[in-house]
Amino acid sequence: MISFSIRAGGLMNNAGVIVASLERAPALVVPLVREVPQAILKRRPRPGKWSAHEHACHLATIHPVMFARLDLMLTDARPRIVPYFPSAEEEEGALLKADLDQAMERFSNDRRQLVERHGGRQERIERRLVEERKRRREAPLMRPTRTM
Repeated sequence: MISFSIRAGGLMNNAGVIVASLERAPALVVPLVREVPQAILKRRPRPGKWSAHEHACHLATIHPVMFARLDLMLTDARPRIVPYFPSAEEEEGALLKADLDQAMERFSNDRRQLVERHGGRQERIERRLVEERKRRREAPLMRPTRTM
């Protein structure tokens, strides 16, 4: 049994935990997606809400954005992260046409590359997390919100 406590500034401010979570994600997500019955895989729960298939395929399409954001966060002392919103085509169902097997393979490969690329930079990531916590204490950040 694993036991831990989460407190403000806890686990998600630890580079080792973040990198390990990124690394484990495909081993958790892909089997979960495979368990969704075909009959409901592409069914949207209601208009404007994505199906399990769309959410899974989105994981593969978002990695280029994640790569760019992480590079920016590690190189810019005050990075400006532009919010990501799905395209109109994605909102209208374009991801329903995506090949799920290919998307899950791409997600797994991209995630592995992300970890290989940044897993060895944990000290640098830790420094940036400390800097960011200090900056946030000095000037609270306004976060864009959006409900899906």
